[in-house]
Amino acid sequence: MRQYLAIKAEHPDVLLLFRMGDFYELFYDDARKAAELLDITLTQRGQSAGQPIPMAGVPYHALEGYLARLVRRGESAAICEQIGDPAQSKGLVERKVVRIVTPGTLTDEGLLEERREQLLLAACVVRDQVGLAWVDLAGGRFLLSECDGARWPSELDRLAPAELLLGEDCALPVAAEQRGLRRLPPWHFDAEAAQRRLCEHFGTRDLSGFEGLDRPAVLAAAGALLGYLRDTQRGQLPHLASAR
Repeated sequence: MRQYLAIKAEHPDVLLLFRMGDFYELFYDDARKAAELLDITLTQRGQSAGQPIPMAGVPYHALEGYLARLVRRGESAAICEQIGDPAQSKGLVERKVVRIVTPGTLTDEGLLEERREQLLLAACVVRDQVGLAWVDLAGGRFLLSECDGARWPSELDRLAPAELLLGEDCALPVAAEQRGLRRLPPWHFDAEAAQRRLCEHFGTRDLSGFEGLDRPAVLAAAGALLGYLRDTQRGQLPHLASAR
Protein backbone atom coordinates (compact mmCIF):
# COMPACT_ATOMS: atom_id res chain seq x y z
CA MET A 1 0.00 0.00 0.00
CA ARG A 2 3.01 2.30 0.27
CA GLN A 3 2.84 3.29 -3.40
CA TYR A 4 -0.89 3.96 -3.19
CA LEU A 5 -0.53 6.08 -0.04
CA ALA A 6 2.27 8.15 -1.55
CA ILE A 7 0.19 8.96 -4.63
CA LYS A 8 -2.94 9.58 -2.57
CA ALA A 9 -1.00 12.06 -0.41
CA GLU A 10 -0.44 14.13 -3.56
CA HIS A 11 -4.18 14.14 -4.32
CA PRO A 12 -5.95 14.28 -0.95
CA ASP A 13 -9.06 16.13 -2.12
CA VAL A 14 -10.14 13.86 -4.99
CA LEU A 15 -11.04 10.22 -5.37
CA LEU A 16 -8.01 8.21 -6.47
CA LEU A 17 -8.74 5.41 -8.94
CA PHE A 18 -5.67 3.20 -8.78
CA ARG A 19 -5.14 0.79 -11.69
CA MET A 20 -4.52 -2.78 -10.60
CA GLY A 21 -4.77 -5.25 -13.46
CA ASP A 22 -8.24 -5.11 -14.99
CA PHE A 23 -9.70 -2.85 -12.29
CA TYR A 24 -9.39 0.65 -10.91
CA GLU A 25 -9.37 0.23 -7.15
CA LEU A 26 -10.19 2.71 -4.39
CA PHE A 27 -9.15 2.31 -0.76
CA TYR A 28 -9.99 3.64 2.71
CA ASP A 29 -12.41 6.61 2.73
CA ASP A 30 -12.34 6.81 -1.07
CA ALA A 31 -13.66 3.25 -1.21
CA ARG A 32 -16.47 3.98 1.23
CA LYS A 33 -17.49 7.11 -0.66
CA ALA A 34 -17.35 5.44 -4.08
CA ALA A 35 -19.35 2.45 -2.86
CA GLU A 36 -22.10 4.80 -1.70
CA LEU A 37 -22.09 7.07 -4.77
CA LEU A 38 -21.76 4.34 -7.39
CA ASP A 39 -23.65 1.55 -5.67
CA ILE A 40 -20.68 -0.82 -5.96
CA THR A 41 -19.56 -3.47 -3.50
CA LEU A 42 -17.39 -2.42 -0.56
CA THR A 43 -14.89 -5.15 0.28
CA GLN A 44 -11.53 -5.22 2.03
CA ARG A 45 -7.90 -5.94 1.23
CA GLY A 46 -5.32 -6.74 3.89
CA GLN A 47 -4.99 -4.81 7.11
CA SER A 48 -3.57 -1.56 8.45
CA ALA A 49 -2.95 -1.11 12.17
CA GLY A 50 -4.86 -4.31 12.75
CA GLN A 51 -7.95 -3.08 10.89
CA PRO A 52 -9.24 -4.26 7.49
CA ILE A 53 -8.55 -1.84 4.63
CA PRO A 54 -11.80 -0.90 2.82
CA MET A 55 -11.63 -1.44 -0.94
CA ALA A 56 -13.96 -0.93 -3.90
CA GLY A 57 -13.29 -1.20 -7.60
CA VAL A 58 -14.64 -0.70 -11.10
CA PRO A 59 -13.65 -2.60 -14.27
CA TYR A 60 -11.26 -0.70 -16.52
CA HIS A 61 -13.53 -1.09 -19.55
CA ALA A 62 -16.43 0.59 -17.69
CA LEU A 63 -14.41 3.50 -16.28
CA GLU A 64 -15.95 6.30 -18.37
CA GLY A 65 -19.48 5.43 -17.30
CA TYR A 66 -18.53 5.50 -13.63
CA LEU A 67 -16.64 8.77 -14.08
CA ALA A 68 -19.73 10.34 -15.65
CA ARG A 69 -21.76 9.36 -12.60
CA LEU A 70 -19.16 10.80 -10.24
CA VAL A 71 -18.83 14.17 -11.92
CA ARG A 72 -22.60 14.55 -12.13
CA ARG A 73 -22.54 14.29 -8.35
CA GLY A 74 -19.95 17.06 -8.17
CA GLU A 75 -17.03 14.74 -7.43
CA SER A 76 -13.52 14.77 -8.91
CA ALA A 77 -11.27 11.80 -9.60
CA ALA A 78 -7.57 11.23 -10.27
CA ILE A 79 -6.87 8.39 -12.71
CA CYS A 80 -3.68 6.52 -11.78
CA GLU A 81 -2.39 4.20 -14.49
CA GLN A 82 0.25 1.49 -14.62
CA ILE A 83 2.97 2.97 -16.84
CA GLY A 84 5.43 0.14 -16.32
CA ASP A 85 5.16 -3.35 -17.81
CA PRO A 86 4.25 -5.87 -15.08
CA ALA A 87 6.11 -8.56 -17.00
CA GLN A 88 9.30 -6.48 -16.95
CA SER A 89 9.02 -5.15 -13.39
CA LYS A 90 11.02 -6.92 -10.71
CA GLY A 91 9.34 -4.94 -7.94
CA LEU A 92 6.35 -2.62 -7.92
CA VAL A 93 4.88 -1.66 -11.26
CA GLU A 94 5.44 2.07 -11.82
CA ARG A 95 2.25 4.11 -11.67
CA LYS A 96 1.35 7.78 -12.02
CA VAL A 97 -1.71 10.00 -12.25
CA VAL A 98 -2.31 10.69 -15.93
CA ARG A 99 -5.40 12.87 -15.66
CA ILE A 100 -7.71 14.45 -13.13
CA VAL A 101 -11.39 14.59 -14.04
CA THR A 102 -13.42 17.36 -12.39
CA PRO A 103 -16.93 18.67 -13.07
CA GLY A 104 -15.63 21.86 -14.67
CA THR A 105 -12.85 20.41 -16.82
CA LEU A 106 -14.71 17.88 -18.94
CA THR A 107 -13.93 17.60 -22.64
CA ASP A 108 -14.78 13.93 -23.25
CA GLU A 109 -18.12 13.74 -25.08
CA GLY A 110 -18.96 10.61 -23.14
CA LEU A 111 -18.87 12.56 -19.87
CA LEU A 112 -20.56 15.77 -21.00
CA GLU A 113 -24.25 16.29 -20.37
CA GLU A 114 -26.17 17.09 -23.54
CA ARG A 115 -27.23 20.71 -24.09
CA ARG A 116 -25.47 21.89 -20.96
CA GLU A 117 -22.22 23.82 -20.67
CA GLN A 118 -19.84 22.55 -18.01
CA LEU A 119 -18.40 25.84 -16.81
CA LEU A 120 -15.39 26.13 -14.54
CA LEU A 121 -15.56 29.46 -12.68
CA ALA A 122 -12.91 31.15 -10.53
CA ALA A 123 -13.71 34.21 -8.41
CA CYS A 124 -11.53 36.53 -6.36
CA VAL A 125 -12.22 39.68 -4.33
CA VAL A 126 -9.86 42.67 -4.48
CA ARG A 127 -10.89 45.99 -2.92
CA ASP A 128 -14.60 45.12 -2.88
CA GLN A 129 -14.62 44.07 -6.53
CA VAL A 130 -15.27 40.46 -7.53
CA GLY A 131 -13.17 39.25 -10.43
CA LEU A 132 -14.67 36.41 -12.45
CA ALA A 133 -12.96 34.13 -14.95
CA TRP A 134 -14.67 31.14 -16.46
CA VAL A 135 -14.09 28.60 -19.17
CA ASP A 136 -16.13 26.12 -21.17
CA LEU A 137 -13.25 23.75 -21.80
CA ALA A 138 -15.08 21.64 -24.37
CA GLY A 139 -15.73 24.75 -26.47
CA GLY A 140 -12.47 26.53 -25.66
CA ARG A 141 -14.21 29.72 -24.49
CA PHE A 142 -12.31 31.75 -21.86
CA LEU A 143 -14.33 34.69 -20.50
CA LEU A 144 -13.79 37.45 -17.93
CA SER A 145 -15.99 39.81 -15.97
CA GLU A 146 -16.13 41.91 -12.82
CA CYS A 147 -18.94 42.85 -10.47
CA ASP A 148 -19.44 44.29 -7.02
CA GLY A 149 -20.25 42.12 -4.04
CA ALA A 150 -23.97 42.84 -4.22
CA ARG A 151 -24.18 41.36 -7.73
CA TRP A 152 -22.15 38.26 -6.91
CA PRO A 153 -25.11 36.00 -6.01
CA SER A 154 -26.96 36.82 -9.24
CA GLU A 155 -23.81 36.31 -11.33
CA LEU A 156 -23.20 32.94 -9.70
CA ASP A 157 -26.80 31.96 -10.38
CA ARG A 158 -26.57 33.14 -13.99
CA LEU A 159 -23.39 31.22 -14.77
CA ALA A 160 -24.39 28.11 -12.78
CA PRO A 161 -20.88 26.62 -12.92
CA ALA A 162 -20.26 22.90 -12.71
CA GLU A 163 -17.23 23.75 -10.59
CA LEU A 164 -16.36 26.85 -8.55
CA LEU A 165 -12.85 27.84 -7.44
CA LEU A 166 -12.51 30.15 -4.44
CA GLY A 167 -9.61 30.97 -2.15
CA GLU A 168 -9.60 29.42 1.29
CA ASP A 169 -9.71 32.96 2.69
CA CYS A 170 -12.47 34.17 0.35
CA ALA A 171 -15.60 35.34 2.18
CA LEU A 172 -17.95 35.44 -0.81
CA PRO A 173 -21.30 33.89 0.17
CA VAL A 174 -21.96 30.48 -1.35
CA ALA A 175 -25.01 28.29 -0.85
CA ALA A 176 -24.46 25.15 1.18
CA GLU A 177 -25.66 23.08 -1.76
CA GLN A 178 -23.29 24.75 -4.27
CA ARG A 179 -22.03 21.96 -6.49
CA GLY A 180 -18.37 21.51 -7.31
CA LEU A 181 -17.03 24.02 -4.77
CA ARG A 182 -13.26 23.79 -4.43
CA ARG A 183 -11.24 25.90 -2.01
CA LEU A 184 -7.66 26.68 -3.04
CA PRO A 185 -4.79 28.10 -0.98
CA PRO A 186 -4.55 31.90 -1.35
CA TRP A 187 -1.29 31.75 -3.32
CA HIS A 188 -3.22 30.33 -6.29
CA PHE A 189 -4.69 33.83 -6.68
CA ASP A 190 -1.36 35.69 -6.56
CA ALA A 191 -1.37 38.54 -9.11
CA GLU A 192 2.30 38.30 -10.12
CA ALA A 193 2.03 34.55 -10.69
CA ALA A 194 -1.15 35.14 -12.68
CA GLN A 195 0.62 37.66 -14.92
CA ARG A 196 3.44 35.22 -15.69
CA ARG A 197 1.10 32.28 -16.20
CA LEU A 198 -1.19 34.12 -18.62
CA CYS A 199 1.65 35.66 -20.63
CA GLU A 200 3.25 32.25 -21.01
CA HIS A 201 0.01 30.61 -22.06
CA PHE A 202 -0.96 33.22 -24.65
CA GLY A 203 2.63 33.77 -25.84
CA THR A 204 2.75 37.49 -25.08
CA ARG A 205 5.19 39.77 -23.27
CA ASP A 206 2.40 41.60 -21.47
CA LEU A 207 -1.38 41.56 -21.12
CA SER A 208 -2.15 45.02 -22.48
CA GLY A 209 -4.10 43.56 -25.38
CA PHE A 210 -6.51 41.64 -23.16
CA GLU A 211 -9.56 43.56 -22.02
CA GLY A 212 -10.26 43.13 -18.31
CA LEU A 213 -6.90 41.78 -17.21
CA ASP A 214 -5.83 45.26 -16.10
CA ARG A 215 -8.25 44.82 -13.17
CA PRO A 216 -6.54 43.13 -10.19
CA ALA A 217 -9.48 40.95 -9.16
CA VAL A 218 -10.02 39.68 -12.71
CA LEU A 219 -6.30 39.02 -13.20
CA ALA A 220 -6.13 37.00 -9.98
CA ALA A 221 -9.19 34.93 -10.90
CA ALA A 222 -7.90 34.26 -14.42
CA GLY A 223 -4.50 33.18 -13.11
CA ALA A 224 -6.04 30.78 -10.60
CA LEU A 225 -8.28 29.33 -13.29
CA LEU A 226 -5.43 28.70 -15.71
CA GLY A 227 -3.24 27.22 -12.98
CA TYR A 228 -6.00 24.82 -11.99
CA LEU A 229 -6.48 23.75 -15.60
CA ARG A 230 -2.77 23.03 -15.95
CA ASP A 231 -2.79 20.95 -12.78
CA THR A 232 -5.81 18.88 -13.74
CA GLN A 233 -5.08 18.46 -17.45
CA ARG A 234 -1.49 17.30 -16.90
CA GLY A 235 -0.03 19.31 -19.75
CA GLN A 236 -2.81 18.36 -22.18
CA LEU A 237 -4.62 21.70 -22.04
CA PRO A 238 -6.94 22.16 -25.03
CA HIS A 239 -6.77 25.37 -27.06
CA LEU A 240 -8.37 28.34 -25.32
CA ALA A 241 -9.60 31.37 -27.20
CA SER A 242 -8.01 34.61 -26.01
CA ALA A 243 -9.47 35.88 -22.77
CA ARG A 244 -12.22 38.43 -23.28
